[in-house]
Amino acid sequence: MAKRTFLDFEAPVAELEGKIEELRYVQNESAVDISAEIDQLSKKSQQLVKDIYSSLTPWQITKIARHAERPYTLDYISEIFTHFVELHGDRHFADDLSIVGGLARFNGVPCMVLGQQKGRDTKERGLRNFGMSKPEGYRKALRLMKLAEKFGLPVFTFVDTPGAYPGIDAEERGQSEAIGRNIFEMAQLEVPIITTIIGEGGSGGALAISVADQVVMMQYAIYSVISPEGCASILWKTSDKAQEAADALGITALRLKALGLVDKIVNEPVGGAHRDYKQAAVFLKRALGDAYRQVSDLKVKDLLDRRYDRLQSYGRFTDTKANAK
Repeated sequence: MAKRTFLDFEAPVAELEGKIEELRYVQNESAVDISAEIDQLSKKSQQLVKDIYSSLTPWQITKIARHAERPYTLDYISEIFTHFVELHGDRHFADDLSIVGGLARFNGVPCMVLGQQKGRDTKERGLRNFGMSKPEGYRKALRLMKLAEKFGLPVFTFVDTPGAYPGIDAEERGQSEAIGRNIFEMAQLEVPIITTIIGEGGSGGALAISVADQVVMMQYAIYSVISPEGCASILWKTSDKAQEAADALGITALRLKALGLVDKIVNEPVGGAHRDYKQAAVFLKRALGDAYRQVSDLKVKDLLDRRYDRLQSYGRFTDTKANAK
């Protein structure tokens, strides 16, 4: 069993599970049966995790969304979809490995699936650019979505990025144009689009593949116009205020669902999706099936009108003072 990484607020759990591992080692190396003690401590550990995760702050949820062991796009694709064939390149400049995508089947239905992919180790993180896409990544995504439209295939996208890559080379090749073009084209794509926020949903880097008919969000994911650190650096001139920024931004699934920006929250296993990939994928597959059924039979005009109305509803508010007058 690989050594699990614990977050700072999970320190009591880490200590307890360390004791459990020691007892398991003792039992394996001796004839003494201490399985009852191990089971008791395991139940205590699970209850402790439940207690901690029942009252998380937005900043703690941000840390979970960024957890290095959290399932990424390719993990969900392998668990939820079948017959996946990856497609590469934007046909203009290069193949950006921070975005993966290709043809697949969802419950037997042919589809196009794509999403941002972070790396597990140092080498892969370099290749994937930590999930931060350059213009060629967004143009690859758009190429795949237009291909799906050509053959009438639904599109499933998975969002997991701190944001679009802000480097000079990305700006030289038209980063903002690529993001804007994707948003424009996705708004009028004539096939159903289902988006899932699986980890971080950061700024325009997330929006470029998340203009959708249905948006579902994992329980401990985040979705925001800017990272808490970036927001703190602007407002307080220091990233040390990231926790306060996270509280103010409203980045959690519950908050976004209340604002109407997310259609459905997908529950995660106790302790987060990183503790049980397969169970997390089972929950997500069920949610994706429900989301797809809601839009699969709509005529193109109805689909586009519904998507437009959805986009136009973002940011609506009621002026209570005006109503009082």
